[in-house]
Amino acid sequence: MSTGLILAMILSVIIGISLGLLGGGGTILAVPLLTYVAGMPPKEAIAASMFIIGVTSAVSVVAHAKRGNVQWRTGFIFGAAAMVGAFGGGLLGSRLPSVVLMVAFGIMMVATALAMILDRRAKASGQPRKKLPLAKILIEGLVVGLVTGMVGAGGGFLVVPALVLLGGLSMPAAVGTSLLIISMKSFTGLAGYLTSVSIDWVPVLIITVITVIGALIGTAFGKHVPEKALKKAFGYLVLAMGVVVFLQELPLAYGLGAAAAIVVLLGTLLYRRRGDQLAT
Repeated sequence: MSTGLILAMILSVIIGISLGLLGGGGTILAVPLLTYVAGMPPKEAIAASMFIIGVTSAVSVVAHAKRGNVQWRTGFIFGAAAMVGAFGGGLLGSRLPSVVLMVAFGIMMVATALAMILDRRAKASGQPRKKLPLAKILIEGLVVGLVTGMVGAGGGFLVVPALVLLGGLSMPAAVGTSLLIISMKSFTGLAGYLTSVSIDWVPVLIITVITVIGALIGTAFGKHVPEKALKKAFGYLVLAMGVVVFLQELPLAYGLGAAAAIVVLLGTLLYRRRGDQLAT
């Protein structure tokens, strides 16, 4: 067993904690971890991460459901649509160049992180909506499933913002519901990849068990963390991993340039938001 694989097993606890605490972020950590630390080829790492996150999410959703944090109607409809999109995305992704997949992965991570950090949900929204329109849930589910199935993401980094920013759910409800959606569609995306990618199951199963333990820890601590802090932590976690992906996949000069551009963009947006807040 290689040193990289052993380190990946140890660090997989962080994946589980992230997933249980934030309802996402796990795959964002899993794909770079399996690729850069464990040494798996990118497509195998993407497929393996879907299995790991799918199992971990299914276990975590039970704990969140006991607290009433799962919107079952929204979750099942969104999840069913996402499963269809994820299978198609998995088929497409398995046939694209690895560098294209990873760079696309990084771009989505940065865009989503900025949305969460800046919190674009309307301030006057009041109470969270109890039900979302059926058509809206289906469309969002298909798009998220297609995109995340293609790049090998469980989808929490897109599902949580969709439920919070577009659907009006509270952060705890979005976290619990996203785990249900992720658990439904991860295996469908995996099926798409397995048509052309093989997995070494022994280390993947070991990492899965460790990740589940981490998820249970994260779920237990989630009730003690304020909603605003959860959202900010999620956003900055995703942003940092997006920068790491660019630095790994692009030539050094381009990677550093992308990282600098992201920092400048974030600083500019935060400065403008602060100015708007002071003006009001």
